[in-house]
Order: sequence, then structure tokens, then C-alpha cells
Amino acid sequence: MPAPAVVPGQPRTLQIQIGPLERPEQADAIKELFRDIPGLGSISDLPGVEPATRRFAVETTSTNDDLLDLFAFHVAKEQVVISDGVAAGVAAVEPALQGGDTAEVPYGFFADAPGAPAQGVTAPVAAASVNTVAKVAAPKAASEPKVQSQAQMESTTIRVAVNKVDQLINLVGELVITQAMLAQNSRGLDAGAYQQLLAGLADLDRNTRDLQESVMSIRMIPMSIVFSRFPRMLRDLANKLGKKVDFVTLGEATELDKGLVEKITDPLTHLVRNSCDHGIEMPAERLAKGKPEHGTITLSASHQGGSIVIEVRDDGKGLSREKILSKALERGLDVSEHMSDADVWQLIFAPGFSTAEEVTDVSGRGVGMDVVKRNIAALNGSVEIDSAEGYGMRVSVRLPLTLAIMDGMSVGVGDEVYILPLSSVVESFQVNADDVSTVAQGSQLVKVRDEYMPVIALEKIFQVPRFDASKSSNIMVVVEADGSRVALLVDELLGQHQVVVKNLESNYRKVPNVSGATILGDGTVALILDTGGLVRRARH
Repeated sequence: MPAPAVVPGQPRTLQIQIGPLERPEQADAIKELFRDIPGLGSISDLPGVEPATRRFAVETTSTNDDLLDLFAFHVAKEQVVISDGVAAGVAAVEPALQGGDTAEVPYGFFADAPGAPAQGVTAPVAAASVNTVAKVAAPKAASEPKVQSQAQMESTTIRVAVNKVDQLINLVGELVITQAMLAQNSRGLDAGAYQQLLAGLADLDRNTRDLQESVMSIRMIPMSIVFSRFPRMLRDLANKLGKKVDFVTLGEATELDKGLVEKITDPLTHLVRNSCDHGIEMPAERLAKGKPEHGTITLSASHQGGSIVIEVRDDGKGLSREKILSKALERGLDVSEHMSDADVWQLIFAPGFSTAEEVTDVSGRGVGMDVVKRNIAALNGSVEIDSAEGYGMRVSVRLPLTLAIMDGMSVGVGDEVYILPLSSVVESFQVNADDVSTVAQGSQLVKVRDEYMPVIALEKIFQVPRFDASKSSNIMVVVEADGSRVALLVDELLGQHQVVVKNLESNYRKVPNVSGATILGDGTVALILDTGGLVRRARH
């Protein structure tokens, strides 16, 4: 018997099975949805199949797709199985089995089954049982492909605790350090006499790199997990505000560390809501400006160097320079008419700053972009805003990939060794004293192909003692971060290799201009430089 067709607006009775869940209490959030959203329907518990699985009887007028979109806020769609009419069958079976004397319960599925009591009084009960079984059996058959695909998915995946994956990453990190030590100690060997040993070390290097990439990919999950939360939320918000909005996602396959994905969801939600509420105009206003009636909000993710860049763009009215400056003056902030656009846009990150003319439950509550920036800064990320009034706005969130192992370039300053993330290094060159110009307050600039860029002497920044007077800093390494470049003055380039990133903050304390530390092949510790921090320092 096929599952009944869905008639829009008609109440339906469903059975919904959710699981298996790592935390079964996640399913309680589904019940809260029915409580909080008017007109969604009613929900009640059914006996579970296993401890990690929850089953509900639901009465609703919503389609299966709408329910799945809604549930995706709390559980993965793959964990939800919706069956039509099953709950009704379960409800009907219980009175039949519990009513009166157990002797009157029919023995078979059919009224004339062998061994069934001949009394007429049991015939209606037997008939009722036929209908009940048909109701239960039919939807079960209809949902079999879903159950089968779920079972298939479970047979090809394995659940592993995050701390076990972290332990594996640490062990691979130690392996990389050992491999670096062997490589360093083998450099002085005669290639002819030790040909086999050196070939084995080259294989070890390649296998270690492959193993490291495989282990790191275990913690990475696609951005589609985050993006799938927004279509339903945006549709409801647009309806509430009376706006017409198209939602576009790009780069859903881009992968990010699981820990970051969980923490980036709230800031992105705020940015998407802001674009819909503040950015996109009302349909009539858009038509009057010669724009299409439907506004477009685009959410994209891409890899750039060693970072992931997530952008929220809209084709709405953009930021108003005058409105932001007047609001900043009202609040007593230090602003002037001659500020660049980029500096004006940064004002909206001031605590409690809002240009909303009236407070609503969507935005204008005085809690906003400052919280977004603080949350992203806590992940060692940065936020950039670009806007053109009347044409739209773009907010770019740049986050590190948080790889525990990265490619780095080691540079020497005095007797110290520092590591630069290879993804930030643009070029290196030898410099003459005449190429460097000194400007106001002792700051230095160097001209590289018609472009002047600030010079940062690592010797001065880190107060490196100079024991060998013959050594001097005459090599510059150009690094790029946040769209700006600086030239770092160093003594020598030592090489390029994989380094294992050790967190300095959790083991010691936060050190300015340093993002971590690593252990070199000879057992010494080298600091990994925070190129973003160095660029910001030069800019200010």
C-alpha cells in the first residue's frame, strides 16, 4: 500500500525517528521547535528502538522537506527518518491490545485464521486488527529505502572520540619531528656510500607527509554543514520583514576544522540576519532604484593561502558613511570627516554601535558586530568590511585552518631561528643600505618594484643579542597578511620544511607577534611568527 500523497495544508500524522545521536538530549530541541513555532503542530514521545535513537508521533500540516529544513538546525538530515501514518497505527494498536480480556485478542492477522475463537464478539476486534496491521506495515515498507540508506551510511562510517583523533595528530607530529632530525643528521653523509639509507629517508619523508595529510583530514568537515542551516532561517526572516530574498551559497565543499565550524556558526548567523534586515531593501524601494525585486545574499567559502575566507555579500543599500559618522559623533567617538572609508566601516565594530532607527527583535539591540568581531578574534581570525552605498556590502571573515603541521620557512637572526608560515611568504631578496629610506619617527621603507613597503627589523622587535659582529641583516623577506605586505629584515634564509605547531599560549602565555612554537630537527625550539600581527604593527 503506497504512502498517502501529501495534500498542502491538510493535517498529517507522522512517525519521526531521529538517531543514532551522540547526545540523545539533542532531540529535545526538536520538541521545543513544535512548542515555539505557532502552527507547526503537536509532538509526543514514542518508545525508542535503542538508547541513542528517539521516536516521536507528530501531527502537522508541514511537508517533509520543510520539517527536514527545520530539524537541520539541531541534527543532521541523514539522522532523520520520516514515515507517513505510522504514529496513527501505533496509537490504534495499543487500545486493541489493551482492551478487556486477553483471550479476546485475535490469534492471527485474518478474521478466519485457524485457531481463532468462533464467538461473534471477537469478529469486530479481529477486523480492527487487520486495518491496524495494514496501517503499520504499509508506511514501514515505504520508509525502507531511507532506513536502508541510513544503515548503509552507518556501515561505512565509524564514530571516534575527538580526543583520540587529537592524540593521533600529536603522535604524527612527533613522527614529523623525528623525521626532521634524521633528515638533518643525514645531510653530511656521502651519497655514494649511503645511497640506500638516503633513499629510505626520502621515502620516509614522503610517507610522513602523506600520513600527516590523511590524519589532518579526519578533523576537517565541509562548510555545507554550516551553510545548510541558513535557507530556512532566511526564508522565515524575509517573510517576517516582507522582503524578497534569494540565497546563494558557493564553496560548500571547502573544508574547515571541526572545532572552528562549531564556533563560526553564531557569528555567521548574525551577519546573514544583518544583511537581510539592514542591507536588503523592501521590494518597492528596490524597484524604484532600478534593482530587481528580489535581493540576493551570497555566502561563500574558499581557501586563500593558509587561511579560509568566508564572505557574506548582499546587493542591498550598503553602509551609509554619513549615518555612521553622525552616530559615532553622538557617542563621543574620535572621528573626522577626512577618515578613509575603510576606517569608517571599522566604526561599526565599536561596542554597542548600531545605526538601527528602531529596536526590533531582529537587530538594533545594541549587541552586534562587536560580538562578532570578538568571537572571530578569539579564533585568531580577522573581519574586513567593504561597502558601496546603494550597491551592497561584503563582510569577509578570514580564519586560520588550524593545521597542527604546516610548511614553514626558517630564517636566522643572530643566533636565533624563527619560522615564517610559507603561505604568507611572497619573495625574498638581498638589499643594499641605499635602498632603504628612513621616514618620520625612525620608520623605514623599502622600494620593491615601484611599491614602497614598511621594513620590520626582527632583530629590534625581538631584541636579539648580536654575538657575531661580522653577521648583518641584509636579506629581506616579503610577507603578506590581511591584504598588506611588509618586508622583514633577517640575517639568512635557512631553508623550508614541515614544522609541528605547538600552542604557546596554553603552555606559557600569549606572546606578541608570535603565533606558536616548534621543535627543530636538532631539538632546539623556534618561534613561529604571527605575520598578521607584524603587518598590523607596521600599519599602525
